[in-house]
Amino acid sequence: MERFFNTAGPCESRRHYMLPWEDRIPGVRELIDRELYFVIHAPRQTGKTTAFHHLATALTKSGQYAAMVSSCEQGQNYNDDVDAGTRAIVEAMWLSAEHWLPEELRPPKWDVLSVGPQNRLREALQRWCESCPRPVVL
Repeated sequence: MERFFNTAGPCESRRHYMLPWEDRIPGVRELIDRELYFVIHAPRQTGKTTAFHHLATALTKSGQYAAMVSSCEQGQNYNDDVDAGTRAIVEAMWLSAEHWLPEELRPPKWDVLSVGPQNRLREALQRWCESCPRPVVL
């Protein structure tokens, strides 16, 4: 198949024309190595998601980190139902981990209803960080 310019979702270098992902987010590896938080703000369709998928893959393959891309977007479907929204976010994180990470790096599954909705995401991330043999980058 001939490559083409993609403007609908993450790009794949074998299918789409694209700039090197490292050029899209310069300096981000240094921020991660220093264990700092950061925000990437850019217009739609500029390659943010694609760059972060490639970054997560590279970080995990380096053997230094357990890295993946996850979104809280699933929670917005539940409007004011914090319980269902946080449950959906944690479950989406587990699904992403199954797709992106080897089993030994995935967050542990547990009964999300055993923790109140206000603490559920924090608890999920804390359990993952405590059980993972590598630093977690999300």
